[in-house]
Amino acid sequence: MPLLAERGVNLSREEVFHLVTQPPQRMSMDTLAALCDILNCQPNELIEVQVVNEEVRKTAGGETPGPLPAVRRTSIRRPEGL
Repeated sequence: MPLLAERGVNLSREEVFHLVTQPPQRMSMDTLAALCDILNCQPNELIEVQVVNEEVRKTAGGETPGPLPAVRRTSIRRPEGL
């Protein structure tokens, strides 16, 4: 928490606990930048993007105008050695 606070990111103990123990559903760019600075790494070393599935868009008339953009799920990875 102190290292984050030095970089202007103030998270509660609970938020830090959840950030460390569970993959976050969302994260602010400020928090991501602070973590990268603290861990001396780049965002691509922490985030992995995977295509999960692809759905087809349906209209009220039952027509299918085309596929929706691929759904992407991200996960936060711990840098080596932590």
